[in-house]
Amino acid sequence: MTELPDGWSVRRPTLDDSPAILELVHASDIAAVGHPDYSPEEVREALTEPNTDLTRDSWVALDDGGTIVGWTYPSNATGGNREFIEVYAWPGRGLPAMRPLLELMLARVAERKGEFGHETYEVRAGAIPTEQPYIDLLTEHGFAFLKQHARMQLALDDVSPVLPSLPDGVTLRTVRPDDEDDMRAFHAVVEQAFLDSDHRSASYEDWRKQLVTPVFDEWFVAEVGGTVAGVLESSHDGEDDNDEGWVKRLAVLGSYRRRGLGEALLRRAFAVYAAKGYTKAGLGVDMENPTKAARLYLAVGMKPLYEADIYRKLV
Repeated sequence: MTELPDGWSVRRPTLDDSPAILELVHASDIAAVGHPDYSPEEVREALTEPNTDLTRDSWVALDDGGTIVGWTYPSNATGGNREFIEVYAWPGRGLPAMRPLLELMLARVAERKGEFGHETYEVRAGAIPTEQPYIDLLTEHGFAFLKQHARMQLALDDVSPVLPSLPDGVTLRTVRPDDEDDMRAFHAVVEQAFLDSDHRSASYEDWRKQLVTPVFDEWFVAEVGGTVAGVLESSHDGEDDNDEGWVKRLAVLGSYRRRGLGEALLRRAFAVYAAKGYTKAGLGVDMENPTKAARLYLAVGMKPLYEADIYRKLV
C-alpha cells in the first residue's frame, strides 16, 4: 500500500462513525455537484449490506488530527461475479488517502473474488466527470469507461396533489407492510424487473433487514387483474431539511411494460410528494438500462442534474 503522510492512519469503520462518514461524503458531493447528495440511510446501507464485513471489507482514513478524511467500501450483496467499489476522499485535504484506500480495496476485491468462487471478476467504480484525480487514479489501475448514470430531478411546483387517472385495468394502492405475501410480491417484482441491470440484488430476508425507517405511504403497487405487476419504492433520509421525494426503485415486470404502469406509478408518487409539501422529486437512472427508463423520466418532465461515469476492470 502507498504510504500515508506522517501521522495519518487507516482503520476499520464502525457504525458509530456514520455521522463523520456522512460529513465526508457530503463534502465530496458539494465539491463534485454543488450540493449534498447522500443520505444517512445510504451510509447505513453501505456499512451493513450483505457480504460487507466491517472487520474485513471497509476502511476509513484519518488525518494527523484524527478526522476521517477518506472511506472505501465494496458492494456485492449476492456474491455474484460483479463488484462495485466506492472510494471517497475529502476534497483537497483528503487526497493523500485516495490512492492508499483504492489499493487496499483492490487487494481485498481480489480476495473476495476467490472467496465467492469466481475465476473472473468484474469491478466497477463511479466518478463525476469533474473528479479528475479519481478518474486518473482509476485509469492508472486499469479501469476503462463503460457508461453513464444520471441523477434526475423534477420540480413539484406545478404538480397537482390530486391523484391522476389510471390506465384501463390498472389499480394502484400503497404497499401493505404488515402483509408478508404483499411484501414478498413487492420484492419479487424488483428482483425480476432488474435482472439485466446494475441493480444490487438481495434476498428477501436481507432486503427486509435493510429497511430501517421506511415511509410505506410512499411505496406504491400497480396491479393488473389482481397481479402485482409494478412497484415504486420511495426513500426518505429523515432529515428535517429534506424537501425531496426520492424514488429509490421503480420496477415493472417485462410482460406488463408499455401499458403505462411506470408512468402511473411515477405520477402517483409525484402527487403524494406534492401533497406532503416536498418541492422536488428525484431518482437515479442507468442511461443504458435495457428498459430505456430514462425515456420515461424525461417524458414526465424530469431533467438530469448531473451525470456520473461508470468505469470497470476485470480481475
